[in-house]
Amino acid sequence: MYCSLATLPRAADLGFLTQFYCKNSSMATRSNLFIAPSQLTKHSVGPRNRKVSSRLPHKPRLSSTPTRANHDSAVVTDELSPMTNIKAEMKTPKILELDPALGPYKNHFEYRMKRFSEQKLLIDQYEGSLEEFAKGYLKFGLNREDGSIVYREWAPAAEEAQLVGDFNDWDGSKHKMERNEFGVWSIKIPDHDGNSSIPHNSKVKFRFKHNNGVWVDRIPAWIKYATVDSSRFAAPYDGVYWDPPPSERYEFKYPRPPKPNAPRIYEAHVGMSDSEPRVNSYREFADNVLPRIQANNYNTVQLMAIMEHSYYGSFGYHVTNFFAVSSRSGTPEDLKYLIDKAHGLGLRVLMDVVHSHVSNNITDGLNGFDVGQPTQDSYFHTGPRGYHSLWDSRLFNYSNWEVLRFLLSNLRWWIEEFKFDGFRFDGITSMLYNHHGINFAFTGDYNEYFGESIDVDAVVYMMLANCLIDLLLPDAIVIAEDVSGMPGLGRPVDEGGIGFDFRLAMGIPDKWIDYLKNKNDDEWSMVDIATCLTNRRYNEKCVAYAESHDQSIVGDKTIAFLLMDNEMYSGMSCLTEASPAVDRGIALHKMIHFITMALGGEGYLNFMGNEFGHPEWIDFPRSGNNWSYDKCRRQWELVDTEHLRYKFMNAFDRAMNLLDEKFSFLSSTKQIVSSTDEDDKVIVFERGDLVFVFNFHADNTYDGYKVGCDLPGKYRVALDSDAWEFGGHGRVGHDVDHFTWPEGIPGLPETNFNNRPNSFKVLSPPRSCVVYYRVEEDIMEEAKDDLGDRDLDVVEKIQEATHEQSGNPKNTLEEEEEDDERLI
Repeated sequence: MYCSLATLPRAADLGFLTQFYCKNSSMATRSNLFIAPSQLTKHSVGPRNRKVSSRLPHKPRLSSTPTRANHDSAVVTDELSPMTNIKAEMKTPKILELDPALGPYKNHFEYRMKRFSEQKLLIDQYEGSLEEFAKGYLKFGLNREDGSIVYREWAPAAEEAQLVGDFNDWDGSKHKMERNEFGVWSIKIPDHDGNSSIPHNSKVKFRFKHNNGVWVDRIPAWIKYATVDSSRFAAPYDGVYWDPPPSERYEFKYPRPPKPNAPRIYEAHVGMSDSEPRVNSYREFADNVLPRIQANNYNTVQLMAIMEHSYYGSFGYHVTNFFAVSSRSGTPEDLKYLIDKAHGLGLRVLMDVVHSHVSNNITDGLNGFDVGQPTQDSYFHTGPRGYHSLWDSRLFNYSNWEVLRFLLSNLRWWIEEFKFDGFRFDGITSMLYNHHGINFAFTGDYNEYFGESIDVDAVVYMMLANCLIDLLLPDAIVIAEDVSGMPGLGRPVDEGGIGFDFRLAMGIPDKWIDYLKNKNDDEWSMVDIATCLTNRRYNEKCVAYAESHDQSIVGDKTIAFLLMDNEMYSGMSCLTEASPAVDRGIALHKMIHFITMALGGEGYLNFMGNEFGHPEWIDFPRSGNNWSYDKCRRQWELVDTEHLRYKFMNAFDRAMNLLDEKFSFLSSTKQIVSSTDEDDKVIVFERGDLVFVFNFHADNTYDGYKVGCDLPGKYRVALDSDAWEFGGHGRVGHDVDHFTWPEGIPGLPETNFNNRPNSFKVLSPPRSCVVYYRVEEDIMEEAKDDLGDRDLDVVEKIQEATHEQSGNPKNTLEEEEEDDERLI
């Protein structure tokens, strides 16, 4: 949930603004307190007084060019501007009430809230609204307007410009562009004999002259499709004018599925999703892989590598063309087919969006527009601040007006044109900090999150982005990939947060890798595991995962590979007895993924293939492997082969997702770890009204093991990792009723068993996890027997109170029995 229209400041309602001045004057002078459009070329920003030239218009002017303020000679001076002269009392951000430990950083939160509010007001004043500002793709790039094609491109450093392509035999002499005062080049090309002068699916490029007199060809920044000649090695990409006739445009058939209580996310890469060593297509993925995802009871698909990237081995993270779908897997219409097919299956679709950096590729990407101009005339910062040394990529200047237009419009484009249901923002840590997290070990000290190391320009952009997404699609899901644990990242903007719905719990997979690589089984700490899984900020949701694509790439090993290694090549047949390594590996694979899901967050993520323990790593075609696709695929035949043990891990993955579908434990705020026994190697916890018992001991079976619980009654097995159908040994009886016993004095937790008011006893085999659910209908039947028919109204009241206490929806006895058969 983000800020709403009611909380966003407007030009007519400036009460939220104040004459707040950052006490840290060095921070105030490093970043513009007042982000003006890109034509502001001189800065004189101090901690107190400043003014914007009176040449600023009071409302957007209308013209054939994109709506802009007339800032051709605006200068920041030392006098107060009309906007900053408004005096009001700054409200204390609500986030400080949620976490009093943030109190010492009140100035920082007020400072960035002021920056956000001023930027939002500027956009409202000169562009109409945030939503209108994010329609840049309707003006920039190639668009149909009044029987013509109009092309606009922001390139303030260019001295001359032309549009070239197949349509004019790459001779731009007759298609010269004109520059306006904001550095926007444009040309209008009328239709010829009723037909578009630029044919659909024809190649185009932006040709412009450097200030040194050299002409270069570049792909238009807002291009909606780009292709490459696959027959030529290292061939450059070409921009493609994409405007199919109505008969060839894909029309969406299915509505967006409703937002789930908690996302169960299947992270997927379309290109490497086929069993054959080749690049898979959007349509093949839709027809062949989406049904697998639905069958395993995921409710959300997260697609990687959708934005065009010239280097396949970058996993899609070195984006070259932000508005273009990756042409390796098909056309824009093919991607629409995939998303519509997912919606028809009840799956929501998130996009892995990369706004943290840009491919360093000059020929094919946005970096080609940077020809040495000053930072206010560029998409990127100049000098070291504009370059990420570890990623070899360029970094956006988020204070630039046209950068904001470009990135915010990019989000709207994917939501509206392709019907994506949200985003996973990549590389948030790099955006948050000027040091980009490079060689910086975050310890959790709050001083690491606030101060001069913060890139407030980037923070303001993310706040604007989350507000925009909420305005366009209120039930969108937006996830931040942040390793630092920035406080407030997952709180609404109007509270002083940055506005994301979830943060990826990136410390969890690191913990499992450490345990599997460096610790023997008897060295595993139950306290340490439980602490890692529950170590997240109150009221900031996380998506937990045991392994994602990061743990699957070449040079690392998946959890299954770490557990079983070479045994995965020789010991996975059900026709022979499982070796100790395989038996241990399958058991711990199920336990690690399940306890991560059940205890690690409010959402869950799994990478394609890891649900069945896909062997080997991912290795994209590159010179080091002789450009092989052999390990850039998913071997679905392994899980489809009945006599192989991969099916057991897949079946358990399906069952644990179904458990959440039935009981909604992921979305429950009730999470209580009642026991972490280091000697027994057992973790007991409650999530919702389910009781989870994880026995990590390699050998010990505990018969009559006492576990605490909240609600009294009768409990049965809801899910058992040791069941035969999951490759276990079938040691736990599923037809056994477990009755609770009251513990201690009511209302005095210290007298209870493990601080729980009730308990029951279970059988807990080694390397197994069992979940118990409370059988409510049987309790009601017993009450009916005791009370008799004359007191049925009393029974109904007891039943209603029981359901209110448990927080679960009512199920009929028939529904309970049907669900039991599916789960057990």
